[in-house]
Amino acid sequence: MAKTTASALIEQQDWVEPVATSLQKAVGSVYESAGVAGRPVKNFLHGVWLGHPLHPVLTDIPIGAWTATVVLDVMDAAGHERCGPAADVALKVGLAGAAGSAITGLTDWQATDGRARRKGIIHGLLNVTATALYTASLIERNRKNRGAGRALAYCGFAISAAAAYLGGDLVYNERIGVDHSQEVPPETVWSPVAQLADLREGEPHRAEVSGVRVLLVRQGEEIFAIGEVCSHLGGPLAEGKVEGGTVQCPWHGSRFCLRDGSVVDGPATSPEPAYEARVIAGTVEVRPVCA
Repeated sequence: MAKTTASALIEQQDWVEPVATSLQKAVGSVYESAGVAGRPVKNFLHGVWLGHPLHPVLTDIPIGAWTATVVLDVMDAAGHERCGPAADVALKVGLAGAAGSAITGLTDWQATDGRARRKGIIHGLLNVTATALYTASLIERNRKNRGAGRALAYCGFAISAAAAYLGGDLVYNERIGVDHSQEVPPETVWSPVAQLADLREGEPHRAEVSGVRVLLVRQGEEIFAIGEVCSHLGGPLAEGKVEGGTVQCPWHGSRFCLRDGSVVDGPATSPEPAYEARVIAGTVEVRPVCA
């Protein structure tokens, strides 16, 4: 019920779309203006090197630190004076973690669309509001106005909890950050998937093995085969661009190595399943590469 209500409320917010469109363009232009140098930075922030998104790793820092802040503030208010300085330290750790979480989250969000994009911007705005309240709380604490500082922190915690709820909705319901590639078919034998004559040099070709989509690319004497469904958000790699030894997803620009399915450029962080390929009497056959 809560999920339905939250989604309905977000859908009713017409102001979200123009804000999201403008912000996505702004974030994209920042990376584009950096040229080649911006690519490794973007890949790092997506978490390509980690094998899954970096953003959820960093979100644990402010959530954990600010939860500790609330507990320590309650104890401080109850007369445990030593808990006050500890609460201030936890608050500062949370602010530091929030900065990293915001940068990675914004980078991931820039490569979303539809309902997920709308939910994502509300999620981000709630986190910005919570961070602003915690910043104000820190200012009041430095002014020796601990009562106001605690009150602001309590409000910030409530808003950050709402933002965390939306974050969970983005992962578990919208499947943002989840591997969208198809599972490798159970067959470990060679399966015929296409005729060699049907494969044009350097052009992606879609085939199927037991209902699982496979991308075939012919380059010279070699046939490359990897999963055809982009692991980022399920884009059709067969409609993408082949360049060198990679294929680029037409939806959000993720690039994968044709030889082993590894991620070359994000926003994808999970590799594509890889297949061996061979040609027997003019027929292309594939089988999954054993992990």
